[in-house]
Amino acid sequence: MESKTSPQLTIYRGPGGSPGRFVWSPFAVKLETRLRFDGVPYKVDTGSPRTAPRGKIPYIETSSGSRLGDSTLIIGRLIADGIASDLNGRLSPVQRAHDLAIRALLEDKVYFYNAREKWCDNFITMRSGALSAIPWPVQWLVGIIAQRAVSRTLYGQGTGRFSDEEILLLKEEVWTSINDLLSEVRSARSADEEPFWVLGGESPSEVDATLFGFVASALVCDAAPTTMRIVRSYPTVVEYADRIASKYFPDYERWEST
Repeated sequence: MESKTSPQLTIYRGPGGSPGRFVWSPFAVKLETRLRFDGVPYKVDTGSPRTAPRGKIPYIETSSGSRLGDSTLIIGRLIADGIASDLNGRLSPVQRAHDLAIRALLEDKVYFYNAREKWCDNFITMRSGALSAIPWPVQWLVGIIAQRAVSRTLYGQGTGRFSDEEILLLKEEVWTSINDLLSEVRSARSADEEPFWVLGGESPSEVDATLFGFVASALVCDAAPTTMRIVRSYPTVVEYADRIASKYFPDYERWEST
């Protein structure tokens, strides 16, 4: 891969979001956030899972044409190549474990709760957003195929076996815990407008890119109204995202204020 002085990277974020707007994919927002934490230049494009290295969004392409998929592996590669800094390099082993645990909670639990809400509970809205680049009636057919594939995955993973009431309780448990964590960190900060970070330090770690990705995407995704409502019910969580957006995404259209 190129160095920071080379032509910028391209992030393929999937359909449904023009430049200057957050998209519905928490992993795409996570990847953008991670690059902005380090001031790494990039541009965005739509892309497609059919051309993605791992068959999923997001993925990146360098100016040489090489492509890499999976947001976590992309970040690891950028760190290894000296394009991005190692945000977690300064952390203690215990802090790194906390960072990893919260990322796993979001990416291996919350992601699947959200996928069920989007593709099963609000399928029409999700289809219209996620497949907006595909013309009708092909969009209808692809939507049905995608929904069935997601449903099979959710059942095998376990989320598809829960009742609606159980999913709601699980979602609320996660976001209550995130809010409690951020509230404690926020209370220890000085009364300025700078971002506050999950682990309470003076600068972000990897978990902040992930959490911001999940919060920001929740605040703009029309296909997940329950998650949006839950997230908006916690002012500290929204403030966390507002402060990061103000500093690192001043050029982006913001979600509606609570």
